[in-house]
Amino acid sequence: LHVRSRRQRQMCIRDRYKYLLIISLTLSACSMNIPIPSPEKIPYILNQHDDERVDNYYWLRDDTRSNEDMLSYLRSENAYADEWFSSNYDHQTELVDSLMNQVPDEEISFAVSNNGFSYYQKTLKTEQLPRYFRKDINNNEIMFIDANLKLLDQEYYSINSISPSYDNKLIAFAEDNNGRREYTIKILDPESKSLRSESIEGTTGTIIWAKDNKYIIYLKKDPVTLISDSVYVHEIGSESSEDVLLFKEMDPEFNLSLSLSRNKKYAYINIEATNLNEIRLIDISNPLENPVLYIARSDNHLYYLEHVSDDSFLVLTNHEAPNFKVLKSISKLNRSIESMETVVEHDSDIFINNILLSDDYLALEIRENGLPEISIYNLNSKTRHKIEFSDNAYDVSFAYNKETRDGNFYYSYSSLTTPPSIVNYDLNESVSSTLWQKKLIGFDSSNYKDQRFFIKARDGVDIPVITIAHENTNLQTAPILFYGYGSYGINIDASFRSTLIPLLDKGFIFSIINIRGGGEMGKYWYEDGRMLNKLNTFNDFNDGVKEVLKKGIGDSGNVFARGGSAGGLLMGGIINMEPGLYKGILSGVPFVDVLTTMSDASIPLTTFEYDEWGNPAIEEEYFYIKQYSPYDNIGKMNYPAVLVTSSLYDSQVQYFEPAKYIAKLREYNQSNNPILMKMNLIGGHGGMSGRINQFKEISEEYNFILNLVD
Repeated sequence: LHVRSRRQRQMCIRDRYKYLLIISLTLSACSMNIPIPSPEKIPYILNQHDDERVDNYYWLRDDTRSNEDMLSYLRSENAYADEWFSSNYDHQTELVDSLMNQVPDEEISFAVSNNGFSYYQKTLKTEQLPRYFRKDINNNEIMFIDANLKLLDQEYYSINSISPSYDNKLIAFAEDNNGRREYTIKILDPESKSLRSESIEGTTGTIIWAKDNKYIIYLKKDPVTLISDSVYVHEIGSESSEDVLLFKEMDPEFNLSLSLSRNKKYAYINIEATNLNEIRLIDISNPLENPVLYIARSDNHLYYLEHVSDDSFLVLTNHEAPNFKVLKSISKLNRSIESMETVVEHDSDIFINNILLSDDYLALEIRENGLPEISIYNLNSKTRHKIEFSDNAYDVSFAYNKETRDGNFYYSYSSLTTPPSIVNYDLNESVSSTLWQKKLIGFDSSNYKDQRFFIKARDGVDIPVITIAHENTNLQTAPILFYGYGSYGINIDASFRSTLIPLLDKGFIFSIINIRGGGEMGKYWYEDGRMLNKLNTFNDFNDGVKEVLKKGIGDSGNVFARGGSAGGLLMGGIINMEPGLYKGILSGVPFVDVLTTMSDASIPLTTFEYDEWGNPAIEEEYFYIKQYSPYDNIGKMNYPAVLVTSSLYDSQVQYFEPAKYIAKLREYNQSNNPILMKMNLIGGHGGMSGRINQFKEISEEYNFILNLVD
């Protein structure tokens, strides 16, 4: 390793500012003191449907994560990236300082009630992780967990959930020690701060207490595929080996989730694939009884429940209603969809995402014209109205409604210019009252201007776009960072992003493109961007970028894009299709080897996603995936600058996908633009644990693109 002298680094920095027109040559010259990583090429033949593919970097896959040749290569990539950054201007330190300056000396989260006790977190400015507190009915406060203590002895730690018993005498919590999202459940006595002896490993982290405080219900993952497939009951004080299996799903295309009805009568086991599900009910007063099937699974039927009373349920269903409708069932014996009373009819323009019953009102989370809304339906008068919001674009959803509160409910709200808030809505008075808002030091929302509009994709479909910039930014000449996702029907809304503020203050424009494959415009939006329609996702994004530039928003010579996970797949796809459109790409934990991964059922979560991407065992689906799979479509092209970030213990996208991708991309790249990868050797899908660490990671990404701006 040849370390550049301070004088050489200073000369590089000085020259960058003096000769902006030759920035690419400067960057290339400043990063040549360390060998470019060049992993060994060992041809590995993949053959399906008489189609042969050669993967020279397949050997980088090591499920034990212990192969020294593989680890040595990852370290060399990290060293190469570090050398590039050290050879260029250090924006990262300034960005981290800006982010830290926004943080108050102590942050206190919204307090959640549990039978007279309240639970909340406090995070000191200098700390990575929160400390967990509660107050009893007499307002006495105790701290029962300080998560920061774990980081004294290990590099990664996170707590997934805190679940107090009904009598508040015990607290179950789920912890992750490496980022793999295989959570260990532990039981704590909050008064003595002592842990009980039992420990339950390999769980999802979801914990539901039985009414008698003697049992907890939880989910376990398959240790190889990491699919949640089993529901267990654990008796407090016993060994986990004695836990009772309540239900096991044998079909690997289904994944389980667990939730509690708001009236705390039932735990719902939701057994779900992409297009169908079924729900089984656990009576939490009798947790050892067999779960009761509500409606059996059937093709293309998704449904969700809200328990009313006794045998009465509200059923949110897509049966003959792609955007969902709300039915009411009052029979234990007859649960045929056709026999249920219709409460809210299907609307082809309005997607119903969630429902919440409170007294004589039904609140609905909906999406209309690409925006999230909350609609209130009066069950007596049959009238409806929406809660009005003043922002151009925003994010709103139900939140913290774990206890029934007649005539009221909570929702969370934020926008690109409004920090996150928890709001109480009085249904009788139709009034919203803010109960809590995230504190930011020195933030003035009036300094930033956002807008929302639609552009036309190449097939004439209207695509929603959101932009934000500092009010002093010249929109026509400013560098612009685009963001997209476009998979799983997930909505990318205009939520507040505190880490974005320093980049906006440096003159960047930020833009979200709501491409098909997401769920922003309803069910059809998702269907038009998955399986054999997936190419729409990539075309929408590239079309959106070009149309935004045509509107005079952003400098066409300084166009950047960012996406993570399935959004990293998006990044790989768009630069294979139109590499000259972009100056730089930020690709986080990218799902870039789609064809090979979806062909291997042993890779975690693969079988569960056949209905999202396709099953390569089917010839038509194999060749369609091959059209866009980023790793398979890398060619000899002038690629933009690329920074890939990932983690060795990522459970969602295995580390070897980005590791192989960066090696092949650099091999084929015909430009002089930097192709870099930073691989956390600890940490998971969300990177390192801890707020300060995450500030450093996002600042390094922004540092990358700031050093590329002409």
